[in-house]
Amino acid sequence: MTNQELWQAVLAQIQLNISQANFATWFKNTEISHQKEGRILVLVPNSFVKEWLQNKYNKNIFKILHDLDCNIREVEYQIGKAKIEPKKEEMIMPETDQLEFQEFKVNKDTNLNPRYTFDTFVVGPFNELPHAAAVAVSKKPGIVYNPLFIYGGVGLGKTHLIQSIGNEIDSAFKKNKVRYISSEKFTSEVVSSIKNQTIEQFKAKYRDIDTLIIDDVQFLAGREKTQEEFFHVFNILYEKNKQIILSSDRPPRAINSLTERLRSRFEGGMIADVSAPDLETRMAILKTKAQEKGVEFGEEIYQYIASVIKNNIRELEGALNRLVIYENLNHKKPDMEATQTLFKNILSSQNRVVTPRKIIQVVADFYDLKEREILNASRKKEIVRPRQIAMFLLRQELKSSFPSIGRKFDGKDHTTAIHSYKKILREVETDKKLEEEIVLIKEQILAS
Repeated sequence: MTNQELWQAVLAQIQLNISQANFATWFKNTEISHQKEGRILVLVPNSFVKEWLQNKYNKNIFKILHDLDCNIREVEYQIGKAKIEPKKEEMIMPETDQLEFQEFKVNKDTNLNPRYTFDTFVVGPFNELPHAAAVAVSKKPGIVYNPLFIYGGVGLGKTHLIQSIGNEIDSAFKKNKVRYISSEKFTSEVVSSIKNQTIEQFKAKYRDIDTLIIDDVQFLAGREKTQEEFFHVFNILYEKNKQIILSSDRPPRAINSLTERLRSRFEGGMIADVSAPDLETRMAILKTKAQEKGVEFGEEIYQYIASVIKNNIRELEGALNRLVIYENLNHKKPDMEATQTLFKNILSSQNRVVTPRKIIQVVADFYDLKEREILNASRKKEIVRPRQIAMFLLRQELKSSFPSIGRKFDGKDHTTAIHSYKKILREVETDKKLEEEIVLIKEQILAS
């Protein structure tokens, strides 16, 4: 196996377990430059990526490499670029067919990925409403559904859909200035402009935009200065009938630490949720992605993968990447036995053990709290509610006894746990917001 093939195999497996944004951030412009006597040298673009891969992903990278080649004993990271000519121990990368990670290709003017279009977006019962709203916005930007707020769990196609709107507008309305940006990047720009005393230039840049697309706005929560600047940008664009498109992993009312004035503006337009696709839609997605990549596999292979991966479209594509790599390396299509072997680790990882600590941690993260805040005896309203939800989930998901639940929360009496469970159980029947929040929390518990 060549260096390039080896690293592509690593990337395909890494992509299954992390978000697209993290994958693009930490693995773009990386490659194996050399391997000798069990030592792998990975080239990275800068010191920040080097430190992150060493501290965060090294164990996983090494395990994948070792599984592919048991002679690999060490992985090192070095800042640099691929060499054209070999020097000493350096090696030329051979030209081979490789799996192309197209999410790295973006339009420099719009920051949009041209791969994301309505033509490649598979529509099913789980996303009909947001898709219809997105198409309507793309035809009349700034006139209908402004702002458009799309929310749903991780890996369900929100980024694909909102970027499809941007690409359609950019193609149909040549004078319309479209800009896509993640909330983290927006925050970084705010911090940088304050530090460099260029806040007016920052504001001027965003005033000039006709269609603004912000991904993962839940990460604006708790960042007061960023929210303040975004509020001003939002108002300026809205008053000029400029289109604003937002995505989040939860509805506006469930974003904790979001200022009321921003929440009210988010809720002033169209809100549409994306849920998990059914089996037939998952198979359709696999076939569409396979067609994009110019490959084809048997019907039973698609059905097996769609039955294994149920809640994440991004993981479906990652699974398809793994099949493509198998075909490239073995020069034959995988049969059912080979496919089951390839996804044996995924099946075991999907059967993740849900623990009390995981439930408490996810609930705390969802409501922007620290674990200790939920566990202690605070009577603050913003803490009591998440604590009751955590108790409810411990009972519902793990069947924990009420005395054991009480002990986890600063030694509370079992009657407190019973009260919390019954209260949430009763309210979830009538409170749509609470029901949505619990569904999203459960999805994150299973995904984490």
